[in-house]
Amino acid sequence: MLVDAQFWSFLVAITLLSITPGVDTLLVIRNTSRGGVRDGALTSLAIGCGLFVHAAVSALGISLILLQSAWAFGVLKLVGAVYLIWLGLQAFLAARRGQGLPVAGVSGTRRVVSAWKPLREGLLSNILNPKTVVFYMAFLPQFIAPGDPALVKSLLLAGVHFVIANLWQIGVASMVGGAGRLLASPVFARWLNGLTGMVLIVFGIRLALERQP
Repeated sequence: MLVDAQFWSFLVAITLLSITPGVDTLLVIRNTSRGGVRDGALTSLAIGCGLFVHAAVSALGISLILLQSAWAFGVLKLVGAVYLIWLGLQAFLAARRGQGLPVAGVSGTRRVVSAWKPLREGLLSNILNPKTVVFYMAFLPQFIAPGDPALVKSLLLAGVHFVIANLWQIGVASMVGGAGRLLASPVFARWLNGLTGMVLIVFGIRLALERQP
């Protein structure tokens, strides 16, 4: 049963987690500044899809294997860190180009990219984040009763997380995209991409240097 005595605690906790600024929000903002609300929304949806992967992994016990194997966890952490740093470098390149986000009646140069690009970036950013593996492994079991089907309940809880996270992140994308003239300014776009790139690289370096829990 999804809605039980513990569901409301889960709802509050997952809502607070979703609205806490982190890598996901930064990536949505960066991609919105690059390609508009469409790119930001697609990035958010892809990030949300990664939650189902982590929920399934957690329920099937693969996460336990990763946590018990220092080598496997270290590899996963390093891959995730390298990917974050790569995204940060891409943001720095965008800052160097100084591309703004054009809207109706506002001049600027829009970089049109395939819809697959924000989808790929969002999905990989989430799946390659070992912190999400650890979080789901430690967090979800608290809301799964002994008699519940673990996989089904985990996926249902991930579905709730998916909805809340996307409501927040797509809202952020809409606000960023609605900034119009501000984002159309190459100066502001350069500043935003530079700041985002720096933060993503810092996140990646911190992740690479963290010890295994």
